[in-house]
Amino acid sequence: MSETHDLILKGGTVVLPGRTVKADVAARNGRVSAIGALVDAKAERVIDCAGLHVLPGVIDSQVHFREPGLEHKEDLDSGTRAAILGGVTAIFEMPNTTPATDNEAALEDKLARAAAKAWCDHAFFLGASSENAEQLGAWERRDGCAGVKIFMGSSTGSLLVDQDEAIRRVLAGGFRRVAVHCEDEARLKERKSMVADGAPVSMHPEWRDVETAVKATRRLIALARETGRKVHVLHITTAEEMEILREARDVATVEVTPQHLTLAAPECYEGLGSFAQMNPPIRDARHRAGLWWGLEQGIADVIGSDHAPHTLKEKSQDYPKSPSGMPGVQTLVPVMLNHVSAGKLSLERFVDMTSAGPARVYDIAGKGRIAAGYDADFTVVDLGAEKKITNDWIASKCGWTPFHGLTVRGWPMMTIIRGRMVMRDGEVLGKPQGKPVRFHPLPPGV
Repeated sequence: MSETHDLILKGGTVVLPGRTVKADVAARNGRVSAIGALVDAKAERVIDCAGLHVLPGVIDSQVHFREPGLEHKEDLDSGTRAAILGGVTAIFEMPNTTPATDNEAALEDKLARAAAKAWCDHAFFLGASSENAEQLGAWERRDGCAGVKIFMGSSTGSLLVDQDEAIRRVLAGGFRRVAVHCEDEARLKERKSMVADGAPVSMHPEWRDVETAVKATRRLIALARETGRKVHVLHITTAEEMEILREARDVATVEVTPQHLTLAAPECYEGLGSFAQMNPPIRDARHRAGLWWGLEQGIADVIGSDHAPHTLKEKSQDYPKSPSGMPGVQTLVPVMLNHVSAGKLSLERFVDMTSAGPARVYDIAGKGRIAAGYDADFTVVDLGAEKKITNDWIASKCGWTPFHGLTVRGWPMMTIIRGRMVMRDGEVLGKPQGKPVRFHPLPPGV
């Protein structure tokens, strides 16, 4: 007797744990129900995936969707719409909104907002501060909480934990892995005079220099070892940090971004001006090569977009009045698939860093691989499709991308979340039905 499923993806090339094979994949009740040659199986919907690759749903574990308080830049509807158009099935959103997500009520508010308007699955970070350090360990257990985020250096927003004593208290007060923005605040203040009265935007990586990042990363590793807390170092930008983090695998995992892997100074500042400005900065080709080395050596665990949109008007201000940050959730998949096409990384490594990697780092339940019983999240791509990334494709409220005009090879064709098609051939389908991401429970007594 043949099985009946809700959905069958037929005849695609499927990236499974440890192997890539031509196979059919079926889903029932939102979960993967069968994999293989499903010749006799029946389904309410069968989709021909011949010539396409079926990947585990891409998880973008670092985005800033600006709601509440900064909805003129982005909101949960526009941000998650951009995500699914780019093949992303789940996002982790950062806490530097207005007000900041630094308490349980603010977290509940974001989850309530997302329940009504999020197109993809989601989780939200709690922002650490010296005032809430002792409460974070209890709040991080909440469903839909991605964990705790520390800003060691001032960036966009009001959250800042820059003193070792406060960082130590945050790290000592919980169990889950902590995501950290590593820039040394004292050094940033010391060097601010370099740009305070106006400067070329190319001075951004000089002000926020290599030592600013290296010093903070070294401090974090020492504090993580002292407290026994696992940390995830976000958006690494320097070759030196990759060398340091190679020796810190006992406590630290590592994120890189598509923009730091793709762009380089001084060309990016010459061509994009303040639209290339982000924190930590895009640096020169030596550092970009160092990031690729870290990826090739397996030091980098995750690719996140650090999607951080600002309006055209805001970004067009003279430096340093121009805010740091750029959109990226919609372009993560095509930009990185273009690197796959160019031979810079394998498709399997891309999958590891955008699905299995986030699941491993953050202990996500039921996502990160195509396997029976897991959520039926799929990013279906055409590796041979050549398309040009343009500003008018961008669904983010900001309406621009630093990759405008870039022709890429490899494109997201379908986004499927828990067995439900939400994007096909560039069209958003249905209505928002994103749900909170689930995490494995903490051990008893923790």
